[in-house]
Formats: sequence, C-alpha cells, structure tokens
Amino acid sequence: MVEELYYNGQIFTSNTEQLYASAMVVKSGKIVWVGNQRDVKKEGKKLIDLQGRRVLPGFIDAHMHPLLLAEVEQQIYCGPPLINSIEQLLYEIRKKYEVIKENKKDEWVRGWGFDEAKLREQREITRWDLDRVAPDIPVIITRACSHIIIVNSFALKLAGIDRNTTSPIGGQIDVDDRGEINGILREKARYLFYDIISDLTLAENAQLLTKLSCKLSSQGITTVTDMMSKNSPIDYYDLYKTATSLGYKQRTVLYYIWEDLQHVTTLPKTQLDSLEPIHIGGVKLFADGSISGKTAWVEQPYLGDGNNTGLAITTEEELLQAADFAKKQGIQLVVHAMGEKAIKLIVDTFANQEMWIQDAPSIRIEHGSFPTIETLKKAQNAGIGFVTQPIFLFAEYDSYLNNLGVSRVEKSYPFKTMLEHGVTFSFSSDAPATSWPDPSDPFIGIKAAVTRKTYTGLEFNRNERVTIEEAVLLYTKYAQQIIRVPKIGQLKPGYFADFIVLDRDILTVHPEEIDEIKVLETYSGGEKIFSLEELTKASG
Repeated sequence: MVEELYYNGQIFTSNTEQLYASAMVVKSGKIVWVGNQRDVKKEGKKLIDLQGRRVLPGFIDAHMHPLLLAEVEQQIYCGPPLINSIEQLLYEIRKKYEVIKENKKDEWVRGWGFDEAKLREQREITRWDLDRVAPDIPVIITRACSHIIIVNSFALKLAGIDRNTTSPIGGQIDVDDRGEINGILREKARYLFYDIISDLTLAENAQLLTKLSCKLSSQGITTVTDMMSKNSPIDYYDLYKTATSLGYKQRTVLYYIWEDLQHVTTLPKTQLDSLEPIHIGGVKLFADGSISGKTAWVEQPYLGDGNNTGLAITTEEELLQAADFAKKQGIQLVVHAMGEKAIKLIVDTFANQEMWIQDAPSIRIEHGSFPTIETLKKAQNAGIGFVTQPIFLFAEYDSYLNNLGVSRVEKSYPFKTMLEHGVTFSFSSDAPATSWPDPSDPFIGIKAAVTRKTYTGLEFNRNERVTIEEAVLLYTKYAQQIIRVPKIGQLKPGYFADFIVLDRDILTVHPEEIDEIKVLETYSGGEKIFSLEELTKASG
C-alpha cells in the first residue's frame, strides 16, 4: 500500500501534545506520521497538496438521531427562517394535504421543528387549527424539542383517544378549559401515536440513512450516535448494517431505549465491539423533558404556568436497574436530563456508585442544560460525563426566555465553567430535536459556543464563551473520550485518517462567520467520502 503524504496544510490535530502541523502521512487508512513537512521525505509517496487549507479531525456528533433526521428531511419544517407564522404553517400543511388527497395515498401530513415562541402569534397550535386545513387526513406535528406532538382530530380518532382517555405515566394529554382534548400530547403520551403511524420497511429506512450520509459527510461529520435506537419492529443494528452495505459512511454508535431492553438478558458480544463501524454503546432513558416545552424538571415553576415545574420521568430505582444492565454488558448508561432537579437526581443516585468502564464515563448526562456548581463538582468527582448542545443557545433562546426569564437563562449551558472544573463533556447537535432547519451543522454549534449569540444576534452570558480551539476539541477529541470509539477524534500516529478540509480557516475567521465555512473534502479511514468540487460538477 502506497503511503499518501498530505502536505502544505494548516492542520489542527486535536492532539493537545502536538496541536499544529503542516503535513501528515497516511497508510492503509491510518495516520503514520504528523509534523512539519520539512521533516518528511516525499520520495515514494503519493503527494496530495492541501493548498494551505485548514484541516481538522472529522467531527463526532456524540448525541443525535440520524434516522429521525433522515425522516424529517421529507417533512414540513415548521419554523424560521422558512415559516414565521401559524397561518404560513397552515398554508403549507394545506398544500401537502391537497397533494395526498389528489394522489389518493394512505399517508400522514407530518411536520417538525414547531416552536410557538418563534412565530408571530406566539401561541401553541391545536387540533382545531389543523382541522381547518386537513379535516380527513391524519396530521402530526412534532415540536422542536421532539418531546411534544400536536395532532388533528382525525389522528385522535385513529388512535382511539377521547376525553375519557387517561394520560400515561410520564406523559400528558392536554385539555382546554372545557375539558376537551386539544391535540397536544407531551412526553410519553406521544407514544400513543407512534404505534399507529405506518412504519417504513428496513430497506426503505436504510435508503433514507444512505441519503442522509451524504449530507453528514458534507458537514464534516464522520462519526455519529443514534440516541433513540430500538430493537422492534426493526432492530437498529440490522438497519445500520444494511445502510452501510448501501453506502452509508459514518461510524455509528447505537444507544438503545431502556424500554426496549428491559426484557433482554444479554446483548450479542459481536454487536458490542467498539472497533466495528456499527456497534452498541449504551442504554438510554429519560429523567425529564424539555425546557422549551416546559416539561424539563426544574427547581422553580415556569413563568406564567402556575406551579408547573415539569415532569419527572424516571426514578432512582429505574436508574439503578438500567445501570445494572449496562454494567453487565460493559456499556454506558446515558440519561436525558435538562432541569436542575433531573440532573441532581442522576448525580445523587450515582455519586457513590462504583463505575464499570475504565476509558470513558460509565454514566452520561445528556443535555445537562442547568447544572449547578455543586452538582458539577459532584459529577466530576464521580466520573459522570455530560454531552451538551450549543445549538440550543442559538436556536431556542426565545422559548427559554419566555419560559424561565433572563436571570435563569443566564445560568444555562455553562461551558467555560465545565471546562474550568475539569468536567468530562463534549458538544453535539441532538439533530433534529431543535428549532432550526439544518440542525446537524457543527459550524452553527461552534459559532454559538464561541459567541454565545442567538440566531437573532442577541448575546447572553459572555463569561461562558469558549475559544474556537476549545469548541473544535469538544467536537473531536473530547467527543471521542465520551463515546469510546477507539483511534478517532485526533490526527496522530495510529489513529484513523478521519479528517476534513475547509474552504476558510476556522481558527482565524471572524467568529460571526464560522457558520459560513464550507467543507471542501471529508475523509474517513483515508477514503474521500465527500468532495464539494465533485458534487458541484455533478449537479451543474
């Protein structure tokens, strides 16, 4: 195998012992040398001129939902900058309704990314809004947080839900002042619909993932996680293996929902091998809901909502049961928690428990929107990790402000504080569970973390800004330290040649322009899996 010398580059390695280089040598998909190009011989090597471009390790998204993201690519996006009012949204739903009726398809009208705080009317939609434009076809709109859905009357009828239906434990079926169901279902109540929506086949879902892979590659993402993996009716391990055979390129770690594993005795060891491109990395459950949907479990009530402090969705007993299963399998326990009380429950439950994984956190807290200093210190001492999402700062500030007020929002996502206290954590996107049409884009997350500015340009809590270098590390090296995939996240000898070439230097560009950066090329294991030039030629 001929060695490839990539030279004349501005390489940021994410290896803190050697952060910068101008050249690297790749052989058989792995890096064998990194350093100054003056110190390497060119003879006998294939030469690739990086033309002075900035090179980074491939991005690692430690918390996302690729299959859901692939699905919503086919749905109506319900927020700015595309949709700015409820009337605009209803117009788009009506258009989709008319197409379905004309084609006489057995199909639902589906939308995603709805956030009432962003629309002109500043209110939630209800089934009666949806009934106006789609009276006899089921409609389901997923709120930006993905923890709430809104359905029309026809969908309620299909699900057999009426005013006598009891809300499930850990969920809520909303009613209006007259006691009538208004079509809004929160947390586990939304599961009442997932069973009646006709599922795509494994082959159809695999095709969607393969198509999405091209987009992820164009954004420089070489490794992802699926944080809502299931084993029924389609096992996600089989799904991603099939997608890989069709051309899906991302290394992928699967985290299975706890409900799906409660009756499983043991997982196949072949599916737990972290060296495999597709493998199972953990079990996931929820401790609360979302801030923007007012279901996260917070200390003080949400503004203008009585005594509502959100929903507690798990218990200490369930956490310990899930942890026992994870320990026996040698995988992580990851727990969704946004509010202070939910985060505290997890940290207090495991602060004095023996951890079972040596090279990464055994326990991960997902999102961790409002950790207190005391809780962070306890988590750090216990070896509990966090995976958080700076894009929430950018895209969801409106809802946070409406629901909590300025003083409480100022305490959210304390990135700099977490770094200073030595907390193990990384960045991610949670795509598509936020109110932005392109939620997986790492450059938006990096910009938000570096500027602490929202999509409207509003700045808050500057003290929690991180540097561009720190943000890149949190999307590469530190993300690898969370998800446990070996030999990625850094450009150093022995590591896989997962790297990206940028059209602009992210380390010197004005922070406000970070989200304008384009990926020119993406490599995974030394293989070029994306080229902007080739894509442009093919489409032009």
